[in-house]
Amino acid sequence: MNRVGSAKIALEQAGDRAQGAVLASDAFFPFGDTVELASMYGIVGIIQPGGSIRDQESTDAADLHDMVMIHTDVRHFRH
Repeated sequence: MNRVGSAKIALEQAGDRAQGAVLASDAFFPFGDTVELASMYGIVGIIQPGGSIRDQESTDAADLHDMVMIHTDVRHFRH
């Protein structure tokens, strides 16, 4: 499953409960696309491990949509 597809499934299942909610991920967000999708569903914050060389792109996308983004700097899984 790809990151955007996974987020879309979760956001669709959340439905109206996504409005004003925080999205948490055990994987980092290397691109702004998932952040953009989350904003369309009313997510107000994202917590994620960070660690991508492209973290700034997702942080910039969160700033653009007035969303809080927290990087835990802790990875919860390993490939």
